[in-house]
Amino acid sequence: MTTKMNKAKTGKINSTMNTVLSFATKANDFALSTTEKVASKSIEFTEKCLGVSNSVVKQGLKITATQQDMVFDALETVKGKVVKPSKKKK
Repeated sequence: MTTKMNKAKTGKINSTMNTVLSFATKANDFALSTTEKVASKSIEFTEKCLGVSNSVVKQGLKITATQQDMVFDALETVKGKVVKPSKKKK
């Protein structure tokens, strides 16, 4: 009788262990797939942000070049007026 009870307990323990293992495997698979999705979306978002940053930097450089040209044009104009003696000075 004791042997039958031990076998029954062992069977229940094995059954419970298999059930727990099954749930743990499913939870692990879910966590892994979720982590992969999060990582993929993060990479996609980062790529988009880098593209936007790249275009912003390019536009900023164009604007800076235009402003620099305007400053030098203004300096040339001022230089031309200062260097040329006016008739009133003579």
